[in-house]
Amino acid sequence: MITPILLCGGSGTRLWPLSRKSYPKQFVPLTGQETLFQASARRLSGEGYAAPLVLTNSDFRFIVTEQLSEIGIDPGAILIEPEGRNTAPAILAAALWLERTAPDNLMLVAPSDHVVPDAPAFRAAVAQGIAAAEAGQLVTFGITPDRPETGYGYLELDGPPDGGPVPLRRFVEKPDADSAAQMLASGNFLWNAGIFLFSVKAILQAFRSHAPDLIVPVERAVETAKPDLGFLRLDPGAWAGAEDVSIDYAVMEKADNLSVVPFAGGWSDLGGWDAVWRETPQDARGVSASDHATAIDCENTLLRSEDARLELVGIGLKNTIAVAMPDAVLVADASRAQDVKKAVAALKAKQSKQATAFPMDHRPWGWFESLAVGGRFQVKRIVVHPGQALSLQSHHHRSEHWIVVAGTARVTVDDTVTLLSENQSVYIPLGAVHRLENPGKVDMVLIEVQTGTYLGEDDIVRYEDVYARD
Repeated sequence: MITPILLCGGSGTRLWPLSRKSYPKQFVPLTGQETLFQASARRLSGEGYAAPLVLTNSDFRFIVTEQLSEIGIDPGAILIEPEGRNTAPAILAAALWLERTAPDNLMLVAPSDHVVPDAPAFRAAVAQGIAAAEAGQLVTFGITPDRPETGYGYLELDGPPDGGPVPLRRFVEKPDADSAAQMLASGNFLWNAGIFLFSVKAILQAFRSHAPDLIVPVERAVETAKPDLGFLRLDPGAWAGAEDVSIDYAVMEKADNLSVVPFAGGWSDLGGWDAVWRETPQDARGVSASDHATAIDCENTLLRSEDARLELVGIGLKNTIAVAMPDAVLVADASRAQDVKKAVAALKAKQSKQATAFPMDHRPWGWFESLAVGGRFQVKRIVVHPGQALSLQSHHHRSEHWIVVAGTARVTVDDTVTLLSENQSVYIPLGAVHRLENPGKVDMVLIEVQTGTYLGEDDIVRYEDVYARD
């Protein structure tokens, strides 16, 4: 059996404003109906595949479970990293966990934010690497390049790819344009996809040989991990002692038992809006426009509006990226796609919340968004999923009015419990102990009007919470 190891962290700054620290690109449906994370989980499932092992952080844990549930996949385990320490500690933690639970399985390590349109072809490539992995090889997957790309690292092979595993000569850092063109012409270089297949035994031996300093802190973090509502929280004290290092630097570039399986199917890491443009349908003039975008006399341009209330129109644009969100708009020359992260840094420097915060705030029970904000009021739309409940709470500085616009709400206000249906409302006085629940089978939607002297999200006193939040 193959256990998929889905790496699900990162901040996704190069796809701002759609991807942000609070809701990065793997959770967004960038190129289809499913999110990148969902497509990755589905691609690495089926006959021969065990339930996936997911590594993520605390902020994303409920998003992970919700999105897996939507596509009918139950995770084998979800390990919560106390903080991002790059790929080497994450993969080592996964291997140590599998050593206890499924030591004979192979590990297929994959980022959860890549696009691979032909899933059967990719699974066929994985099958080509099984024998090598079972023999103790560390197998990586190289993408057959179709252009002299400077945004990817490369793998140099011992010889031209012949369809099966090929010995790896060396890793090559992201090249300049001339070097990339030379490597493309040689035929001995593949893009480094950052996807690996190996046995639990082989990768643990590799860590012990090439990165022994990682073993003690990560092993302790796994041994003293604490269960939490179906998740497994790695010990933060031990985890902090692990070096922040990638698997390539820690192990792969030092190992001598590496093989590469070439993959000639479509692939992209969606590392910028130019990559999204390449992966989305275009008209005869190279224009990709979303449902709420209109292009007039444009060429080689991406126009994307993420809100039905906001129509985006481009006139006479060439080689342009324009992405509109309810709270932020990006307009850039397509050749500067990699500089979008500079915009995020600039927004952080001016303390703009748009730098990191997504306009929809996702919670374990559903999500909410602000519709209007004034000096002493705020209006929100709140969506609660079936069977879910907010915490039992009170506020020091605000009162609330709730109007149900879809579904059914069970509302607790002090000692009174009421069922509200569409068009009914309730008032929550300042200081009242209250809870909102959805007892129905469809999403419950309500409009909340807050009034008071302070309307921040930290004005919450929790008494009970089914999600064990502080």
